[in-house]
Amino acid sequence: MTPILSLMRILNGALEKLTAVTSSSLAAIMVLALTGSAVTRYISGTGYDWFIELPPALVPWMVFPLLGPLLRSGSHIQVDLLPTLLEGKAALWLKLFVYSLMILGSLIFLQAGNEAVALFRRLGQLMELEIELPIWWMYLAFPTGFFILLLFSFELWLETLRELTTREGTAS
Repeated sequence: MTPILSLMRILNGALEKLTAVTSSSLAAIMVLALTGSAVTRYISGTGYDWFIELPPALVPWMVFPLLGPLLRSGSHIQVDLLPTLLEGKAALWLKLFVYSLMILGSLIFLQAGNEAVALFRRLGQLMELEIELPIWWMYLAFPTGFFILLLFSFELWLETLRELTTREGTAS
């Protein structure tokens, strides 16, 4: 289990850096687009619609890929009633259960996202921007984000399982 866990840590470490850079870049592009829209409208009196329509189209690419890194860092939204009441092995069993659900949920949403992307690719619809982009590009963020979440959930599941087995090994 240790070589797989080590590989997952390396892979997810690189993915975490990549998603942080990508999300920060997208946030900068969104702000620049809105600033560009305001400046263009102020100077010329008219603007380009795509300046205003671009930020909402980029939001999925900023949000969904961050699901995994936020889970790993513990920065995600969570209900922490049971973790505060449980200690030791019971807390680890709860974490293992939660990460198992995350893996299952990620697989389900990954499949659903792939089906949605395939549907929009077949339909050939374009986003209603001045710059014509295929709508499936925006929907591709959904399965991408859940694939990343799957990888991070699996890493955390392996870590928790390792910690649980080491605690059980020292308890006997």
